[in-house]
Amino acid sequence: MFIRSIFLSFNSIFLNLNQLIRRIYLNSPVYNNKISKISNKELIYRPSQSIFNCLIKFDKKKDNIDDFSLNSIWKNSIKLKIKNLKKLHSFFWLFTLDLRSSQKTTQNVIYNWIEQNEKYEKNIWDLDILSKRIIAWISNSKLTYENSETNYKLHFDILIKKQTNHLINEINRSQKFDDKIIGSTAIILVGLTYNDTYYLKFGIDLLKQLLKLSLDSSNFPKSRNLRQLVFYLKYLIVIRELLKESHTDIPEFLEEAIFYLGKAYNLLCANKKTGFLFNGNFEDTNKEFDNYLNFRKYKFKDDTNETGGYIVLKNKKSLLVFDAGKAPDKKFSRDYQAGLLSFEFNFLGEKVITNSGYFQDYKHQLNIISKSTATHSTLVLDNTSCVRFERHKNGNMFVSKQFKILEKEIKSEKNYWYIKASHDAYLKPYGVIHERQLSYFHDNNKLKGCDKLIKVKKFKSCGFAIRFHLLPQINLTKLLNKESILIESKNAGWKFTCKNHKIDIETGLYFGMKNKFLENKNIIITGLTNPDEQNIFWEISKI
Repeated sequence: MFIRSIFLSFNSIFLNLNQLIRRIYLNSPVYNNKISKISNKELIYRPSQSIFNCLIKFDKKKDNIDDFSLNSIWKNSIKLKIKNLKKLHSFFWLFTLDLRSSQKTTQNVIYNWIEQNEKYEKNIWDLDILSKRIIAWISNSKLTYENSETNYKLHFDILIKKQTNHLINEINRSQKFDDKIIGSTAIILVGLTYNDTYYLKFGIDLLKQLLKLSLDSSNFPKSRNLRQLVFYLKYLIVIRELLKESHTDIPEFLEEAIFYLGKAYNLLCANKKTGFLFNGNFEDTNKEFDNYLNFRKYKFKDDTNETGGYIVLKNKKSLLVFDAGKAPDKKFSRDYQAGLLSFEFNFLGEKVITNSGYFQDYKHQLNIISKSTATHSTLVLDNTSCVRFERHKNGNMFVSKQFKILEKEIKSEKNYWYIKASHDAYLKPYGVIHERQLSYFHDNNKLKGCDKLIKVKKFKSCGFAIRFHLLPQINLTKLLNKESILIESKNAGWKFTCKNHKIDIETGLYFGMKNKFLENKNIIITGLTNPDEQNIFWEISKI
């Protein structure tokens, strides 16, 4: 133990020293000269701004550049909070400008930025900021480039390529796949814009490598994060549209990834009134992206009821989503939530049963709470999550121990749905396997469930709780028979019944609105485990 402690101390010192040396190098004239070696090729291809619309959140009113006082703000931007600094220096706000805004003013703002930030500076040249800045400058060429003076164009072209060279040097050091996707998009865009085969090939090869590493065998994100599914699809379609518009061959791997990601998107995200709250997702209709896909004539079909570990059964009135997937590998698990065998049930576009959602600020205690099994509509033993997490030095929580999905069965018929799945996450500590069965009957809108605890190994008795989370606006009333609870939703009334175990109403927290939280009500079934096989039956029926 003593030797290990010494080794870790020396390793920490070495890493810190290495980082210091690297920081000095990146800020040195030697490095600046290295990334300043560029070709003299001029900007040729100017992409349509509309290609990038899916990446931007637009307000109804466009801004005017003359309303910004940016010529002096670069000097003071270092005082900004990192979030606002990123927004400012990414230049993505260019997309919100009215095209009637003054070209001259816009170009003066950029030229002023170049004068003050032409050399590497850590925060301003971070990969995600830098990549977005390249995309914003080039894709808004009607404002940033057209009708400009020769000297300005020269500085503009130099800084684009200089930043791209830095991006190429540093991108493989990043552990953030999302930032790398944005970076590969920027490099490809520069290659197309300046007709530079080196940049184009590097960007395409990098993208291929990233997708191979971060997508599973079915081309679903290994993180199982639905937000990342949408993110990947957006950027891959942008790249495809750029290649198409510039009359450049579209790689087969890109077409394949879009095809399968599109199918998954159609099943899980498209045309939904709200998002499913699993593994990092939050309330979002994706309406703007749906409109973008329609405009670009992308039509995806889902010919399956399972993808990425999610089972989705739906008809015109009802929709059932069930998490029967394993946890991601550690490096992809930052936003994973321990909601194994949890489900969400929608009727007429309204959620009857939900999960609590995800509090995205990983530095906040609520992030840890939102990752727990207790914040999902599933069973938990001894108030212990079915997945263990460990904290990384940057504050993120990652999966430290895996489990196995032991069984999975799906039936989807005209008037009947059936799902069965089980896992061994509670086998080692408590000696039991959790199996869940859901049956839905369309004719009378009844959802029947059975949570089964099966003794396999050395048994350890403990308390169990099965929670059913509801939206904050839904009211609950416990009936006098103590076996039923009324659920009052906007579109229908429902009765929850459990006859063989204690049920109650519990106050919880709802995180479905990103980094906000509200109080909500949960239905909870409680009891003690025993060495005999236990079947906890419950049902939700429309009244």
